[in-house]
Amino acid sequence: MWNILLVEDQTIVRQGLKVILEQDERFNVSHQAENGQHAVEIMEKHLIDFILMDVRMPVMNGIEATRIIKERWPDVKILILTTFNDDEYAVQALREGANGFLLKTSEPVKLIDAVHSCMSGGLTIHDEVAAKVMPRLLQTSEKPKLDIDLTERELAITKLVGEGRTNKEIADELYLSIGTVKNHLTLILQKSGLRDRTQLAIYAVTHGITD
Repeated sequence: MWNILLVEDQTIVRQGLKVILEQDERFNVSHQAENGQHAVEIMEKHLIDFILMDVRMPVMNGIEATRIIKERWPDVKILILTTFNDDEYAVQALREGANGFLLKTSEPVKLIDAVHSCMSGGLTIHDEVAAKVMPRLLQTSEKPKLDIDLTERELAITKLVGEGRTNKEIADELYLSIGTVKNHLTLILQKSGLRDRTQLAIYAVTHGITD
């Protein structure tokens, strides 16, 4: 069972999200926070696997909270959930290490699927947001030079990470075990100096590794 932290300043919204998420028996909404600072305080005291994070909140917003949490607890998965269809928020969130960006207009089943995707190593971006975010990430007249010495296998894995594939999907695509994919990802991150697979996905897009 995964312990989930809900970070949202509106109590009624938090309660609704809790009801939706706990329809899946693998989800346990163990804690709730009303702002980013409160979320960081909870992280300091409790074991959390997944965070559903709002963007606009008092005291500390979701972007800043994501930055702090990812620096201190890089393994925790964070899905940004907001009513604001704003590409700037999405780009900031992804650059700070968020594992996905979903709008509150999404259907409940899409939210549940997004949690599973994030926990499996996928990168979930709402379709409407992706249409704006990808051009922003690709905004350059010339592709930057690939400055990491990757093997052919590592390049193939990086490409699939850039496409938002999960470890299982990558393993199936390349006829590898999930453990082998994880080992390759660890080596790729070490070579690149990148923090996590979200930063690797952005790197893959901006350096033209993805199609």
